[in-house]
Amino acid sequence: MKLFKTNGGWVVEREGAYFPLEEMSFDALVAHADLYGYLSALAGQGTPLERWSEADLAAPIENQPVWAAGVTYWRSRSARMSESRDAGGGGFYDRVYAAERPELFFKALPSKVVGPRQAVRIRRDAAWSVPEPELTLLVNPRAEIIGYTVGNDMSSRDIEGENPLYLPQAKVYDGSCALGPGIVIRKEALPATTQIEMKILRAGETAFSGSIALSAMKRDPASLADYLFREQAFPCGCFLLTGTGIVPPDSFTLQPGDDIQIGIEGIGTLVNAVA
Repeated sequence: MKLFKTNGGWVVEREGAYFPLEEMSFDALVAHADLYGYLSALAGQGTPLERWSEADLAAPIENQPVWAAGVTYWRSRSARMSESRDAGGGGFYDRVYAAERPELFFKALPSKVVGPRQAVRIRRDAAWSVPEPELTLLVNPRAEIIGYTVGNDMSSRDIEGENPLYLPQAKVYDGSCALGPGIVIRKEALPATTQIEMKILRAGETAFSGSIALSAMKRDPASLADYLFREQAFPCGCFLLTGTGIVPPDSFTLQPGDDIQIGIEGIGTLVNAVA
């Protein structure tokens, strides 16, 4: 079962049929005691939409802040160590990868998040920029993972590589976060075999592609949510990007006009152009 935000409101998809949600805000849905059961009952009683188009999709978010975890895959650890070696920060990321406590950082306000087919941005003062394809958790106010979506954590590798303390500037700026196309609502965790894929098209040709299984993630998604909620309350819930294991080679940087396609098995494909 999936939730989509459209220009006309929220829609729940079940078995290929789409049902409008008119009586409850997304914030209230996230806080619901049994969201899966509620949506299942609603879809079973409602009248499906006659028209459905992905062109109507918007970012599936209302008042949820977006947070992110870093260095949760070996590939990410290696890339961060390489880019920060000259600044003396290589060992810093090795320790983060091995530590019990994860790296967590604020990523975006809801108003800064872009949705499917909307443009992401690269910083004007960055010379080395990449997308980071990430499984993204929807976590309710009780720190329970209730859904999954696709996230793009846009990053300026040269800025973070210059000094790890520049991470907020490398990661947090207008158009640096994309979510979508919808949210899979389920009670069970995603299978470890779930595949994450990314393809970057430039002038219609594949400039980069890569994939990785969720089993390669060092951290358990539930433990990431637990650490995030230890000393913080999220009355409307939150989104949590869980890190990336797909990193383009050091010779690659995004360019305006590139198309980024991020697919996660069982969830969907998030497509964004680079402004």
